[in-house]
Parts: sequence; C-alpha cells; structure tokens
Amino acid sequence: MTSHPGAPGATPTRAWRGAALARFLIPSLLGLAMFVVPVPDGDGAVSIPVALFAGWLGEALAPVLPWLGLAIIAVSALGSLAVAVLRPSLDERPLAAALFRVGPLWTALRLLGLLVAIMVVCQIGPEQVWGENTGAVLLDLVTLMVTVFLVAGLLMPLLLEFGLLEFTGTLMKKVMRPLFTVPGRSSVSSLAAWLGDGSIGVLMTGQQYQKGYFTRREAAVLGTTFNVVSVTFTIVIVGMLDLMHMFGPFYVTTVVAGLVAALIIPRIPPLSRFSDERAPGATHTSDAEERHQPGPLLPRAWHAALDKAASVTPREAARMSGANVLEMWLGTLPIIMALGTAAVMVAEFTDLFTWLGAPFVGLLGAMGIPDAGIASEALFIGFADMLLPAVIVEGAAEMTRFVIGALSITQLIYMSEVGGLLLASSIPVKFHHLVAIFLLRTAITLPVIVGLAHLFY
Repeated sequence: MTSHPGAPGATPTRAWRGAALARFLIPSLLGLAMFVVPVPDGDGAVSIPVALFAGWLGEALAPVLPWLGLAIIAVSALGSLAVAVLRPSLDERPLAAALFRVGPLWTALRLLGLLVAIMVVCQIGPEQVWGENTGAVLLDLVTLMVTVFLVAGLLMPLLLEFGLLEFTGTLMKKVMRPLFTVPGRSSVSSLAAWLGDGSIGVLMTGQQYQKGYFTRREAAVLGTTFNVVSVTFTIVIVGMLDLMHMFGPFYVTTVVAGLVAALIIPRIPPLSRFSDERAPGATHTSDAEERHQPGPLLPRAWHAALDKAASVTPREAARMSGANVLEMWLGTLPIIMALGTAAVMVAEFTDLFTWLGAPFVGLLGAMGIPDAGIASEALFIGFADMLLPAVIVEGAAEMTRFVIGALSITQLIYMSEVGGLLLASSIPVKFHHLVAIFLLRTAITLPVIVGLAHLFY
C-alpha cells in the first residue's frame, strides 16, 4: 500500500510539492493581504482591505441595507420557527440543519430579534426601542455586519483552509501555548482582530472550534481574551475622548493592560474550568502543531502547510465560503439585534450601571482618579456598549478620560457587538461567563491602567 505523498514520513514527489506549494502560497498570501496587511483608509487612519471593501460595499448599498438586514433576520427567525414547529428531517441537508435547528431558546431570541428589527426599520412601537440611542445604534451595527460578514465570510477560507494556520501554528506554538495556554494557530485570528475588527476574530475562532482545531477551553479563551479592539476603533475612541495628542501613551497602556489580562484570565475560573473536549462532530481532533515531531521547526511548519494545502480543493473552499456567509448572517444578526438593543436600553433608561458603580467612588478616589463620581458611572456601562463610557466622561478631567477610555477597550466584552457575537457563535460561552469575564478584566486591568496613567499625568 503506497502512502500519500503529503503524509508525515512519506517522501513528497516533485509534482506534489509544486502543486501543494502553489496551493499554499497563493491563497495564503492573498488572505494575509486581505485580513492582516494594514493599508491607509483615505481618512488618515489605517485599516485592512476586508474592512475597506466592506465599507465601500456598504456605501454603495446604503439605501437598501436596513431592509436587507431585516430580510436576513426574518429568514433566520421564521426558518428556525418552521423547523421547531414542523420538525422536518434535515439529515441529508447538514447546512440547513446547522442554520435553523438551534433549539427553543435561540429560536425565541431570533424571533425577538425580528420583532425589534421590524420596529427599528419601520420606526413603529415605543420610541425607546427604535430611538437613535437604542435600536438605531444596533441597526447601524447590523447593516455594517451584513457587508463585513459577506466580504470576510467569502474570503476567510484563504486564511483557514490552505495551510497558513498549520504553518504559523507550528512556529508560534512555543509562544502562545506557554504564555496564553492556546495553540499557535490562534495568532493569525488575533492579528486579524487587532488590525481589522474583533468580530472577524470571533468568527475565525468559531469556525476553527467547530472543525476541532480548538478545544472548548481554547475557544472560550480566544473568544473572550484575544478578539481585541482594532487599532481603527481605538482611534475612534481616542477622538471621542479628545485625547489624540496622547494616542501613543494611550495605546501602549491598552496593550500592556490587555497582555496582563491575557496572561492571568485563562488560568483562573471561569475559563480554566472549561473542558478540553472538542466540538461535537468535529472533523479534526488533533493538529500538526500539537504533535511532537522530530527535526527543525521551520521544515516541520513548511511540511504541515503543504500537507494541508494538498488536501483542499477549490470547489470545497468555495462551498465553505458560501456556508460561512449564511452561518454568520443567519446565526448572528438576529441575536445582536435582540440582546444588543436590550443592553443599550438598560444603559439608556435605567440607573443600573450608576448603582453598580456607586460603591467604587471611594476606591477610585483613593487610586488618585479625578472626578471619581463620574468615573464610577462609566465603570461598568461598557458592558452594554463600548462607546458609552466615552460619552459619560466627556466633561471629566483628562486623566479620568484617559483611564476610562483605556478601560473600556481592555474590558473587551460589550453586548452590542462582541458579546452578542460570542453568544450567537459556536464558541461555548454563556451569558454568565461573559459577565464574570467582564468583571475580571475590569478588576485586573484597572490597576494597570491607573498605574500607567499616573506615569503620564
């Protein structure tokens, strides 16, 4: 019996190596160019091509995007309801099963998302739901996600399926595993989130978890720890805070605080208590980077990449692209609309976050933060939406704006986007996990941020 030329231990033929090399390098380099390489966005900032293409598409489709988002949410909600009520056999239609067989809780949330979307798009019902500071905020996000998910979903296989993750995973194992307890391949999705958008990192992590490349614990760690706020969005926050003259120290502060949190949080509950089981039905239960193999590191990484590239066909990659878009659209948009609107309404129309922050006024004052009362109101409101803390501290002292702005970025979990995305994804985290991780990130990063702020002020 002849072994496959790409199998470990086999001797690759020259033809196999040439074909595999082309399949690895061309899609992978194109994927890096689309998702990771920073380019000017025309407004003096930087972004990545995927985000730029999504923005251009959004501008071209602007008049119809709200209705397109509503249509996608309607398909998701009504399709899930039909499957729940009629119980059709979907054994021979795995994609339809994955899209619509979601269980009673998620069906109810999808229906709630549809109801909210109708009220916001048509501006009917209570204005508290569809107002410019509540449902309209989430509608803007949903319309953005329509184009981002379309472009990113279609192009994501370039990064995921042609050997790049096997190559980087093998090389980065000795960095990511001992420091952050996650596989080396996670470095690519983390970089895409940092330069592009946190939602891209969530989507890439969910895709790899479903295929078995990450365990439950690893996916939970990556989803809640490494899908950081992009450089572009950080610039937006700094501009809102009128701190552009402090951008360098501000960004250094968020990076240092984020790294401290990334070192600690994966090693303590709740993340440390997640099991190391793979996703049910996962097709991959081990990875080249995790196998102990002899020989120099770079040749092993190269061989793992070529082996993966040789096993993928363009037709299969195209099918994955289409499935990616549908899964992201139908699985995520209604959940963001439902949970995000609810969270922003709580922040807008109740004093919940003010009450939660009130006990910490004395602590913030003892830490030397000016306007401690204003800072306390913004301490936890970022759980609803990342932009709200910047609004709360708009008139506060500069050091207070610096601290709260950096904290809002390092808290990372906010329900109007990343939180909703995590709950709607296949990443196995629940709402109470997100609350706990948000509070832990606040407790860990706040002293780091305040300490660095005292160096700068």
